[in-house]
Amino acid sequence: MFTTLKVSKEMRNRLERMKMYDGESYESVIEDLLEDHLELNPEFKKKLEARIKQVERGETISFSELKKRYSKD
Repeated sequence: MFTTLKVSKEMRNRLERMKMYDGESYESVIEDLLEDHLELNPEFKKKLEARIKQVERGETISFSELKKRYSKD
């Protein structure tokens, strides 16, 4: 049995970009997303959400600064 889900064009485009191969169904993409979501442990999810908020606030460093901080030279 099938049902229709109404999603925005933006969401449809995001799902399209997440396809791993040509012809993959949206159902498969959504199933993978749900599996990934359920597998993340709560503590990791909390830390990940905090880091996403940092990025959204622009609290990032450039790649060159990253190299300076962690280079063994």
